[in-house]
Amino acid sequence: MLTFIGLGLYNERSITVEGQAALRAADRAYAEFYTSKLIGTTVEDLEANHGADIEVRDRAGVEQHPDDILEAAETEDVAFLTAGDTMISTTHVDLRLRAHEREIETRVIHGVTAQTATSSLTGLQNYRFGKATTLPFPYAHGADGLPASVTNTIDDNREANLHTVVYLDIKADREEYMTADVAADLLAEQYPDLVGVVVARAGSPDPLVAAGTMTDLATKEFGDPLHLLVIPGELHLLEADALCELAGADRDTLEIA
Repeated sequence: MLTFIGLGLYNERSITVEGQAALRAADRAYAEFYTSKLIGTTVEDLEANHGADIEVRDRAGVEQHPDDILEAAETEDVAFLTAGDTMISTTHVDLRLRAHEREIETRVIHGVTAQTATSSLTGLQNYRFGKATTLPFPYAHGADGLPASVTNTIDDNREANLHTVVYLDIKADREEYMTADVAADLLAEQYPDLVGVVVARAGSPDPLVAAGTMTDLATKEFGDPLHLLVIPGELHLLEADALCELAGADRDTLEIA
């Protein structure tokens, strides 16, 4: 059995009760934190809190060399842990399909995702979010200006009056996390007057939500990571009220239906 367990968003207590029970019952536990990371805890604290030894794998150890994980799952109960909801990343879907090729039974125990938490914290309606995108560090994509993958997603969503989640680049091996002010500064080159909403530390005891134009957000600090940005589409009245009340938005800057 190979059980994929989402750890939630912040620390060792963010896991569901069902996930905790499955982790404690597993014979082996593996984890990856290169797609995202629990900022509020350490692997050692995870192990101590859940009574499990956890082997952390790098990208190659999951995507290119997962045979030992799969071999173990043929005869033992194996847990595979990730931050957030475990099936959001395609690398985990690939691992699950490899398990099925070997006729290994799998199951998924979900965790809270950044996108659902973002909808909850901002008051933006979840069904009005379009395709998400990731803003990379400039050195990571090697081109001048914003990548087309980012601008096309923002522009297409706005044309359809949908909100855009902009995930911010993570280089977990270097402990480097893009912050919202850096992201806003990059986006301000093309979208200086566009309103964005910062969501920082979702799932933690002190989440922060702040709205402003990209030019404005680029001048502020939002504390410890993880951060993301939302670019709203045209807003329903209730959504506009929520951004003003929960994120300090200036109503005059909002596009309201």
